[in-house]
Amino acid sequence: MATEDVEKVAHDLAISRNNSLEKRTRSSESFVVSSVPVPHTLAQWNTRIESLAGLEARGIARVPPEERHEGSVMGYAQMTILWFSANVTANNLAVGLLGPLVFNLGFVDSAMMATFGSLLGSAATAYMSIWGAQSGNRTMILSAVSGGSMSIAVGIIITALVSWLVAVFGMAVFQTYERWAWIPQVIVLLVLAGIACEHFDTSSQSTGGSAAVTAGRLSFFSISLSAPVSWAGAGSDFYVYYPETTSKRLAFFMTLTGLWTSITLVYIIGIGLASGIAVTPSWSTAYDISSGALILEGYSAVGGFGKFCGVVVALGVIANNVPSTYAAALGCQVMGRYGKMVPRYLWVCAIVLVYFVCAIAGRDHLFVIFQNFLALMGYWVVIFVSIVLEEHLIFRRNRGFDWAAWENKEYLPIGAAALTAFLVGWAGAIIGMSQVWYIGPVAKLVGGIGADVGIWLGMGFALLTFPPLRYLELRTFGK
Repeated sequence: MATEDVEKVAHDLAISRNNSLEKRTRSSESFVVSSVPVPHTLAQWNTRIESLAGLEARGIARVPPEERHEGSVMGYAQMTILWFSANVTANNLAVGLLGPLVFNLGFVDSAMMATFGSLLGSAATAYMSIWGAQSGNRTMILSAVSGGSMSIAVGIIITALVSWLVAVFGMAVFQTYERWAWIPQVIVLLVLAGIACEHFDTSSQSTGGSAAVTAGRLSFFSISLSAPVSWAGAGSDFYVYYPETTSKRLAFFMTLTGLWTSITLVYIIGIGLASGIAVTPSWSTAYDISSGALILEGYSAVGGFGKFCGVVVALGVIANNVPSTYAAALGCQVMGRYGKMVPRYLWVCAIVLVYFVCAIAGRDHLFVIFQNFLALMGYWVVIFVSIVLEEHLIFRRNRGFDWAAWENKEYLPIGAAALTAFLVGWAGAIIGMSQVWYIGPVAKLVGGIGADVGIWLGMGFALLTFPPLRYLELRTFGK
């Protein structure tokens, strides 16, 4: 069926549904108000805490236009600063190491795949981010210092505590923290690049036959895409206090700029460190200990100052952790009515406790964890973005959204089409994934040793499945 026919059916059904809704309520605001429960003890206690402590008590509830900040040039600049600050961090260094060390790519091949992979992933997140201001709705290495007196566990404790503190207080403190957190990170990373670059083997070549090199390029491209695209599920969360008049194009461009430049910068430094392992014995020895030890070895030429820089790099992960924790708490509220009843800051406390325990348990295996599980984040987010993109471009292009009806069951789709397409997309991802613990049948066909095509198969399956299912859903249920 042609796209025009689908749009006509969707438009006619929307008119019919809206007419029936207007008989029951005169405006979208009226049915939203009717869904708000009478304040109870928890809600009153929540409001009191917010007023006394300055915490952001708002969870997933829509931010109405009258409660948002005025637009400004600094507001747009903050978009870039936020994403740059959150991603110019050590965890992305570990992703850069994968190109030469896991996929046997040379420096140039790794740099090219990292640059364009992160560009595509950043573009997806930038697209999802623009809807925060429009709608007011949410989306859904420390090894040693001072002669070795500070352990990894202590670094995890500091990271968890600061992340908890900033995320609990919410958007105002979070935005202020990110506005300045990038400065020390950029300084110490540039120091690392300046000191260690003489050991970077920029002439290194990819190894293996042409099929194996192609498979390695494809896999590393997908991994490089996964890190920035993983933010797409939370991109809108950070823009809900921007005015409705916020430019979509500027929001997209500023988000893309901050995310892409920061991740690419850190990727390239990580690739450089990995390329130097084969030609620098001390780096090889350090890498046998951990990726964190490799970073500290890169600073070794400047002695004690290098250890200090290593600590700053490690604690910079806080800037990446804060928005993740903030968004994860909102995600818990989306799980259902009972999840929504728990205040956002209590979810933050629970989430920090969970990842603190996980971090302590896995502190000596960070690189392996990245290698084994990073791509999984890319699979589901790419499927999610594909479905949202088609819903907007095919079914909503001419009729738009009623953002105020964000929790009205009579307006919202039942979700059968999206859920089915999501599951079918996951089936595609599974047969196309290439991980240490599993290689799908389709992945085995690429390069002889397997290449990760899970992202592309998952996206393709979802893109093909969703439109006919959504059309059927509209015809059957009218929404």
